[in-house]
Amino acid sequence: MRTKPSAFSSQLSAPCPIHARFVRMGGRPASYFAMACVLLIAGCRQDMQNQPKMIPQRGSEMFADHRGSRPQVEATVARGQQNEDSYFYTGVIQGANGYREERDEMPFPVTIEVLKRGQERFNIYCTPCHSRVGNGLGEIVDRGYKPAANLMDQVRLAQPVSHYFYVMTHGYGSMPDYSGQLTPADRWAVAAYIRALQLSQAKGTSADVPSGVQVRSLSSVAEEEHHPEYAQPWTLPATAVQAYKPIGSEGTPGMAPANPADPAIKIPHTNPAPEGQKPAAQK
Repeated sequence: MRTKPSAFSSQLSAPCPIHARFVRMGGRPASYFAMACVLLIAGCRQDMQNQPKMIPQRGSEMFADHRGSRPQVEATVARGQQNEDSYFYTGVIQGANGYREERDEMPFPVTIEVLKRGQERFNIYCTPCHSRVGNGLGEIVDRGYKPAANLMDQVRLAQPVSHYFYVMTHGYGSMPDYSGQLTPADRWAVAAYIRALQLSQAKGTSADVPSGVQVRSLSSVAEEEHHPEYAQPWTLPATAVQAYKPIGSEGTPGMAPANPADPAIKIPHTNPAPEGQKPAAQK
């Protein structure tokens, strides 16, 4: 007795359409495949790898001296390194005896815009340690960090304005450098604002005030702003690493305790060399 074949068995017995097509084409697909392989192999050459090019720190036949790395063209300056030895970029000059010297002068005019920029940058990067009035009792000092430099003590008041630029550029003691956060122009703006803080609180006199300008005391301003505690004596928090007694002779704002002077950055000063005579370092 014969049974009707199922659909599944019919599919198994049916010839493969792709195989049938290959057979009808007389085996030509095999020749096409072989031809494709030949073309692929022919195109796989080493010209792309061995092409003429310059590889740094390797020899090269491209140049007469057979060096891949080319020497710097004479009298050229790399991008971003213009005037690296100038006062604007370093904050120091070369003295007559060859040593570096700081100067109490700005490399550009100080305008109200410069001071506002310096105040903004100072409040962002400097106040956590030095506080907004510059007395070295910032918020992180209140949380156990070493007291920062009191910008109102006699040592800092005597330092030239470029000293602050130099410290911001290179760091000093527990203070890291801020050359990555502050451009040279911003560092000078902060230095100018520090000098303005000193003039307003500890270094300035009535002679520095233009005629007709009214000067108000810190206590009156604090009363007007409803914060009389701002004019009260500052106290160093017990959480600070070092607790120093206040030094009244320092003349700090609100009689804030002044930290003992850290070792100063000593850069020898010298008189200018006589006219027509070169400094010792340039001979």
